[in-house]
This record gives sequence, structure tokens and C-alpha cells, in this order.
Amino acid sequence: MDSTQLLKGVLDSAVLAVLEDEDGYGYDIVRRLRAAGFEDIGDASVYGTLRRLYANGSLTSYVVPSESGPHRKYYGINTSGRARLKESTATWRTFAGAMDRLLGTERGGRI
Repeated sequence: MDSTQLLKGVLDSAVLAVLEDEDGYGYDIVRRLRAAGFEDIGDASVYGTLRRLYANGSLTSYVVPSESGPHRKYYGINTSGRARLKESTATWRTFAGAMDRLLGTERGGRI
């Protein structure tokens, strides 16, 4: 199965989850997502998601000067983003549970 469409459906939640623990700048967030198992995630997809989440009020941002290169724009999750993450987590768990039942994974089935 091509995971591209699945990834598009969960990328907002994945980015919010990464930022729940610690603020981060673009490439740092990409790196953390890859370390979590999203090895094929594209940089552009993450940067676009950060811009969208910021525009819809789920993230804050601030700039941190760097002595060894350009300044970095950091993103952090805010109250609205935490509420969105909580809602998407509940939706995901319901969806994943339904798929587990259909695929028989709860009873050691088909997978």
C-alpha cells in the first residue's frame, strides 16, 4: 500500500505531536518525524504543514538568532493546537481500532 495518502491525512497531527514535547525549527521537526518512523517525509510537506498550522492558529512562532548561520524560525504548539491534537488523537484511535477489528489484528488475524 502506498503510504503517501495516509501520511497526508495524519501529518498535521504528527507535527503537533512532535511539537507537544518541545518547540522546534523546520529541519529539526523533519528530523524528529523521520526518527519517529516517517522516513520518507518530504521537507516541503512539513514546511507547508507548519505554515498552515501557524495560519490557522494552532502554532506560535519566534525567531532565534544563530551565530553560525541564518536565524531560525521556531514553532511551538499553543492552546488551540493542543485542543486540535487531543481531538485528532481521539479520532485516530477510533479509526485505528476499527481497522484493527476489520483486519483481524485484535484476534491474531490476517496481518
